[in-house]
Amino acid sequence: MLSSEQLERFKSDGYLVVENLVDESTLNAVRREYSDLMDGLYAGWHKQGFVPKAPEGLSFWDKLDQCYQHYQGKFDWYQPMDISLPGDDITEDTPMHFGPAVFGLARNQHILDTVEQLIGPEITSNPIQHIRIKPPQRAVPEEEIRAHIVATDWHQDQGVTLEEADNTEFVTVWLAITDATIENGCLQVASGCTNELLPHCTKIQTGIADAYLPTDRALPTPVKAGGAVIFHPLTPHASLENKSDDYRWSFDLRYNVTGQPTGRSHFPEFIARSKSNPGLELHDWKVWKQMWEMARTQSANAAHIPQHRWGNDAPYCA
Repeated sequence: MLSSEQLERFKSDGYLVVENLVDESTLNAVRREYSDLMDGLYAGWHKQGFVPKAPEGLSFWDKLDQCYQHYQGKFDWYQPMDISLPGDDITEDTPMHFGPAVFGLARNQHILDTVEQLIGPEITSNPIQHIRIKPPQRAVPEEEIRAHIVATDWHQDQGVTLEEADNTEFVTVWLAITDATIENGCLQVASGCTNELLPHCTKIQTGIADAYLPTDRALPTPVKAGGAVIFHPLTPHASLENKSDDYRWSFDLRYNVTGQPTGRSHFPEFIARSKSNPGLELHDWKVWKQMWEMARTQSANAAHIPQHRWGNDAPYCA
């Protein structure tokens, strides 16, 4: 539980670093689930001739290294591990990961206890959520620009929702699965609470316009595995480059007050906690999976819905 001092600091600073939010058994369940997922993915990529046969005992990280060494743009190793659909080019076969361990992570009671202290007891799991597995920057091809893989540009989470959610109360729980250090590209935040949505532009990624960058207030936020950086939707944040020789793994988990717009209404939300009506809570990961499969089919067969509101035609983007 957060102390009164932590709650006051969140109000004044717009973020908190919370160590030991999730226990080791929960982390290990997620790691095992992704190891099994990688085994299946790798076997399929090998069958298609994309990667060499994996020797016995090759770890999750070893297989990911093999993907980086051999993929050469022929297949996408990232999207099949993500827990959301991409911004565009959604087809009925676009892969994403559904699994009981990740669903359990989104419903983790320690996380929800903390979120409840910040936004109240009626909590919806927001669909704007992602896995982030950042490889060493030296290994990333020049053409790779996705924020989930390379260094993330400065942005506000409210800035990457649609306008429908401008009055929604939500928080982001950036949860470390491996230790996040300055060397391997931890988050950095702008100190001091920001009370307005800053102009964003579609640069390499969608990010805060250059004239409004808060780099003079940047503070790195290293956190150990199982800990989290929790921040307000208006808190500017980015990530550092991964200058280490190892991968950095985290999840973005977002939660909003139930009944308020999520900012991406064409993707499925679910009620993670309800003190007023516990019967509304979703407990079955297979239902969550079906919700995403239905959303994928609908998105693949409908007009494209932008996931961001920003273009480059504004004067501050020139």
